[in-house]
Amino acid sequence: MRALKPRPFTVTLLFWAASLGVLWLLARQFDLTGMLRTYGGDIVHLVKQHLALAALSGGLAIATGIPLGVLLSRQSAARFSEGGMQFLNIGATIPTLAILALAMSWLGIGTRPAVFALWAVTLLPIVRNTIAGLRGVEPHLIEAGRGMGMTPFQLLFQVELPNALYVILAGVRTALAINVGTVPLAFLIGGGGLGELIFTGIDLNEPTMMLAGALPTAGLAVIVDFSVSLIAYYLVPRGVNPQR
Repeated sequence: MRALKPRPFTVTLLFWAASLGVLWLLARQFDLTGMLRTYGGDIVHLVKQHLALAALSGGLAIATGIPLGVLLSRQSAARFSEGGMQFLNIGATIPTLAILALAMSWLGIGTRPAVFALWAVTLLPIVRNTIAGLRGVEPHLIEAGRGMGMTPFQLLFQVELPNALYVILAGVRTALAINVGTVPLAFLIGGGGLGELIFTGIDLNEPTMMLAGALPTAGLAVIVDFSVSLIAYYLVPRGVNPQR
């Protein structure tokens, strides 16, 4: 008997029901109503800054990471692929605070170094999954395309990328969730975002102020992750989407 799979609408309802339950529990544990009254205006303003930083750096990471992954997955670039991935892996092992410090030393303080550092932190999962997805395409599909007379350009866009799209979007999903969760560190170099409430709350020993920044950050990361998963569900063709 075929197992029943939950519909996306049902999954969405369950997700929001669970989110409301968590918020209700937090409301009982902490004075969230008072927190919103005290910091509501700051939260709205800083969430806009937070999303702007995440959107800009995440968009740049997608725009550069996917083409770079495609390039490193080609046979003609095989000799550079391992070196390129090792370079990105080394970059990923450097603490984010160190990357922020390096960006600040090169670009000063403010939005530009913050976007650069967030872009660097976000890049690796996208490149890695793009390479893995393209290399995981079944060879007989590529051979069939060549037998039909497809050019390498047509093979890439009509055979390889559609079949690798699920894996690529999984990397994008991971990268954007990491990005949103890392944006608060941008406050340390004048980039803005919800880190202003988090780190100020830590400095002043004000748990309520810290939570006023930490809870929206966590919520945004969950929402971004869930949104990309829904996009992947509907965008990836049924034949290569294990969720459908």
